[in-house]
Amino acid sequence: MRQNSPNPQWRGDSVRRKRLRLAISAALLTGIITFVISAQTTRLPQAAQAAVDKPRQAPPEIAYVEEQAAPVAPVQLAPADIAPADIAPTDIAPADNVKIHHYTVQPGDTLSEILDHFDLYKTMRRLLELKKKDRKSLADLRPGRPLELKIKDGTLMELAYRPSPVDHVIVSRREDGGYRLDRHLQEVEKREVFASGVIIDSLYLAGKKAGLSDKIIVEMGDILGWDIDFVYDIRSGDRFTVLYEESYVNGKKWKDNHIVAIEFLNRKKIYRLAHYMNAAGTSDYYMESGRQVRKPFLRNPLEFTRISSHFRNRRMHPVLHKIRAHKGVDYAAKRGTPVRSTGAGKIIHRGRKGGYGNTVIIRHENGYSTLYAHLSRFARGQRNGSYVKQKQVIGYVGSTGLSTGPHLHYEFRIGSVHKNPLTVKLPDSRPLPKSKMPHFREATRTTFAKLSLINQAYVASLGKASGQSTEKR
Repeated sequence: MRQNSPNPQWRGDSVRRKRLRLAISAALLTGIITFVISAQTTRLPQAAQAAVDKPRQAPPEIAYVEEQAAPVAPVQLAPADIAPADIAPTDIAPADNVKIHHYTVQPGDTLSEILDHFDLYKTMRRLLELKKKDRKSLADLRPGRPLELKIKDGTLMELAYRPSPVDHVIVSRREDGGYRLDRHLQEVEKREVFASGVIIDSLYLAGKKAGLSDKIIVEMGDILGWDIDFVYDIRSGDRFTVLYEESYVNGKKWKDNHIVAIEFLNRKKIYRLAHYMNAAGTSDYYMESGRQVRKPFLRNPLEFTRISSHFRNRRMHPVLHKIRAHKGVDYAAKRGTPVRSTGAGKIIHRGRKGGYGNTVIIRHENGYSTLYAHLSRFARGQRNGSYVKQKQVIGYVGSTGLSTGPHLHYEFRIGSVHKNPLTVKLPDSRPLPKSKMPHFREATRTTFAKLSLINQAYVASLGKASGQSTEKR
């Protein structure tokens, strides 16, 4: 039989061992805590560490004396905190607590949205008290233009906006809490410049080689487009001289203005024309003979393209594979290229038309009509019965209907008879009345004289260059 006989000595040893283990555990825990605290303390800045190590002192007695608080320095926002982009408070003046914000107008921005971003939504109501023409100046925000806001204690003190390099709009706060708008225009210097070139491949490439901007090249094509088809009529060796106007601000070029005069040699025929403003203040381009350049019809419904199929009575249809008459001209162009009406008139058909696909037919005066087919879509704001102007966009190049690729099919009719758009004799414009010719000659005499001198010098330089090239051979 088993008996429980406790041993006092064993029991005492067990208690001592437990106490020893507890002491060791406590020592280890104390060491870990001390290590962690010392590690954190070493990360503190020196000023904070000195405050921790400094022995406590009795707080000084409080002196009830009013003191003026020092101005609080503004906080510079980090780029990640700035929204929308390009907003950054700069040139802050702590003395009067005015903050200056510079902002670049983004596409789709409105003034109310910009003011709301700066918590100035109440300011918009006061700006609506401005005159109508002043409100219109602020409503026309152009992407990429600079805008500056001066804000004091949540109130807009001044807003400066530059719609263009020559236009400076300043909105300032009045003493009564309202706003006033002042407009400052810088002086613009206008200079006449010229360029000449020889066409090898196209007017566009020759113009770029001569240093012309896209604006001047397109304008030159538009002006001459009533007499010259720049797809069909242009030949290698044709040459041009153009006199145009540029605007300068503070000695730097701002933009190209209108064309003053053109001399164009096409197929050995010379076209000389100039910009002319009559006594009534109406301006247009006129040939040296006094005939107005503008005619009832353009030669080409597209600005720059190429002909992919000519007017023919017998042609193999590319889709039907049958011999059929091709009663128009096909212009190859990229999908979405704008299609212009070649003359002013009334839309009598706008919709699907069998193999033509999306089609627009326009009826003009004196029995003329034009057709534009295979359009990808129509221009907005037009319908059957709408009147359109010459050069107005009526649709966009596509490949709807029986078409193998994007192009424009263009037809020209007199009455019900199809005519070749490339060779048909178009109605001419009227010349100036004889009574107006003396004023026209006097107003354009200097311009045509300049054009002649410039062109003669250019032709002479071409001849000299050709002679030098021959000698080298």
